[in-house]
Amino acid sequence: MLLDTLRAGGIRDERVLAAMAAVPRELFVPQSEIHRAYEDFPLEIGEGQTISQPSVVARMTELAAIGDHDRVLEIGAGSGYQAAVLASLARFVFAVERLPRLAEGARARLRELGLANVSVQIMDGTLGWRDQAPFDAIVVSAAAPAVPQALLDQLAEGGRLVIPVGELRRQELRLIVRRDGGFDESLHGAATFVPLVGRDGFDTRS
Repeated sequence: MLLDTLRAGGIRDERVLAAMAAVPRELFVPQSEIHRAYEDFPLEIGEGQTISQPSVVARMTELAAIGDHDRVLEIGAGSGYQAAVLASLARFVFAVERLPRLAEGARARLRELGLANVSVQIMDGTLGWRDQAPFDAIVVSAAAPAVPQALLDQLAEGGRLVIPVGELRRQELRLIVRRDGGFDESLHGAATFVPLVGRDGFDTRS
């Protein structure tokens, strides 16, 4: 049923569909929400954060065009679901989460799935992961007021950055590709994500 929903929503990449089918979403949602694990809705995971709806995870993954040998950075790991999907496709995934409890939970779930090609670290996602750059793809699972310069700087030539950009309650999904020292940008529809918090993100203290 999930794959039917994704196909109906326009997902065409068979590798992405296979990755979505392979990752058990019920492992990444709270016990109280397991009965809704395969509904196409975001679900709360605690700490004011959510797990994105499957169609959004699939769309962002498809836009990122992950190859078998790609090194991928994910910003906003949350429960680890998006990282698990990416790790099913990429050579290695570097996932960043600013909230320690969520990061620890994501690590445990990814270990349970036997995914050895993913590392979760606690840090400011707006700064990327400079020590591991450059990346073939960067997927940002939180909304930014503007594209953080650090993420652009950490893209490899030909690299793809998928990021929701806009206001707190409404954003546009952007695909940015690094080419010939510059960046090509395209828009891919409206989105609503939790805010990306950090030095170059939203200030949610007020």
